[in-house]
Amino acid sequence: MEEKRRAEAQRVYDAEVPQPASRIVTVSKPIRSQANISTDGGMVLLREAGWKEVKMSVVSEVTSKAAISTKAETTPEIRLLLQHHSYQAGLWNADEMGQHQYLEGTRRQVEGCRRFTSVNDGAPWIDRITTSNYPKAVQIIDWGHAEERLWKVAKAAFGEGSLPSQHWAEKQIDLLWHGRVTEVIHALHQLDWEQISCLEDIRQSPAYFESRQSKMDYVYFRQAGFPIGSGTVESGINTVVHHRMKRQGRGWKRKNAQAMLAALSEFHSGRFHIAWNTNLPFPAPS
Repeated sequence: MEEKRRAEAQRVYDAEVPQPASRIVTVSKPIRSQANISTDGGMVLLREAGWKEVKMSVVSEVTSKAAISTKAETTPEIRLLLQHHSYQAGLWNADEMGQHQYLEGTRRQVEGCRRFTSVNDGAPWIDRITTSNYPKAVQIIDWGHAEERLWKVAKAAFGEGSLPSQHWAEKQIDLLWHGRVTEVIHALHQLDWEQISCLEDIRQSPAYFESRQSKMDYVYFRQAGFPIGSGTVESGINTVVHHRMKRQGRGWKRKNAQAMLAALSEFHSGRFHIAWNTNLPFPAPS
């Protein structure tokens, strides 16, 4: 299975004679109407190299259910269901993950969908490969990550567990939820960062929200019926990768880990029996 997906990537991304992905991969469970792709990473232990990151992309079909309304919301929200997931996971660098992300999207025919989103945590490498592969996808920052970052800022600025910390965080989260991102950015700039002791990542929060402002219009996304959470890939890292490969005392040789990740990707995508019984249609890479 690992040889097959490596060979597919080599043919599609050949430096001299690249071939269209649609001619190389086999279409599986195509998505016709609305799709989402999310990408993230997790850690596995390699015997010779220590802890290394496994990168994963998950493609999901998105369907809507009956809208619900609450007293707090003037417009009913569309309830979404993300299902029929397929996975690609491997010990790859960002560019290699980008190749397999694209091939998996081709298998599911996501570019033909009328509505297509990508919900992620805002990591630059994820943004880069997803924008390159799917420039027309609506990119969204995972709501949980944005909310968590505001809580971390409040903790650093006002003290963990303090009332000012709670009040500041709750106010900014409410503003963000209702699409008032500009006000959140203003509040972040108003903090006295010279007096705040925190990690550099948290110190960069004003720039983080400014550069991703268009990807945080949660009112529009919710009303349009777009997902705002990247739980598919976060749960996928745990159920597809960690459950099998991160058991107590478990260490892997790199080659074996990569082969297992290929098998797990096919198994949890519902394609294992097909892949297991299919011979390589072209020579495996040496």
